[in-house]
Amino acid sequence: MRIGIDLGGTKTDIIVLDDAGQVRYRKRCASGQHYAATLATLVGLIHEVDAHFTQAFTVGIGIPGTVSRRHGTIKNANSTWLIGQSLDADLHAAIGRPVRLANDANCFALSEACDGAGQGFELVFGVILGTGCGAGLVINGKVHSGINGVAGEWGHNPLPWMNSHEFQSRACYCGRHDCIETYISGTGLSEDFYQATQQRLSGPEIISLMQQQDSDAQAAFHRYCDRLCRALAHVVNLVDPDIIVLGGGMSDIAEIYPYVNRHLAAYIFGKECETKVVPNQHGNASGVRGAAWLWP
Repeated sequence: MRIGIDLGGTKTDIIVLDDAGQVRYRKRCASGQHYAATLATLVGLIHEVDAHFTQAFTVGIGIPGTVSRRHGTIKNANSTWLIGQSLDADLHAAIGRPVRLANDANCFALSEACDGAGQGFELVFGVILGTGCGAGLVINGKVHSGINGVAGEWGHNPLPWMNSHEFQSRACYCGRHDCIETYISGTGLSEDFYQATQQRLSGPEIISLMQQQDSDAQAAFHRYCDRLCRALAHVVNLVDPDIIVLGGGMSDIAEIYPYVNRHLAAYIFGKECETKVVPNQHGNASGVRGAAWLWP
């Protein structure tokens, strides 16, 4: 039996999985908006689970950031109140047992590798395409976070093979320009459509128009898919994963998969690609399930 927690900026999700991966308990609540409130929320949720069951549980937590190996504190978190905090040590002291922390994209990839769309594959690259984009790498059922804790953060590399209209066109919150995230996130699709049409529409609105054969929306979607192919080709050229699993809101767009699987090879060295790009199986439960699987 294991506890998984997905610590989001606004919502926190907790789940209990048995050894067969079946859900025994699940609850969602609002996240605290400062560190003391976040810690209190996590401790309260774990104590609630303890009150429902008799046995002790392992605890894994997916966080919107990563743990610095140098300092043992959280870095790169968009929930900025977590930055510089020793969340695992503080939780250990509060609940009397160790916890494991991992980036939420790594938890997504681990969930899909353990019993989702990537099950049975040696090397799984899991991508979250939402408001931003992130990714995680799982090798033989274990998260590979890297010595700097940033393995999978390919969203903050520059978009490959940019044309003249793309170069130096998108500022990223990280302080650089033209990061992959600014093009292949849902936000990136909306920005692209605005630049082409001067209309502010959400990703779902653009996709709805595309499905109605609107020419501007179709053109934006094809630019989006071409950029996604270029971005994923760099992943294949670097680590050559067995399978790429997509998550996040953009992963629900069925038209992405035939396009990307048909055109990805054109950007890969050698022009051949056996790696399939597939949708996830666990939806918005992947992150919290992956957190539970952080313990063997």
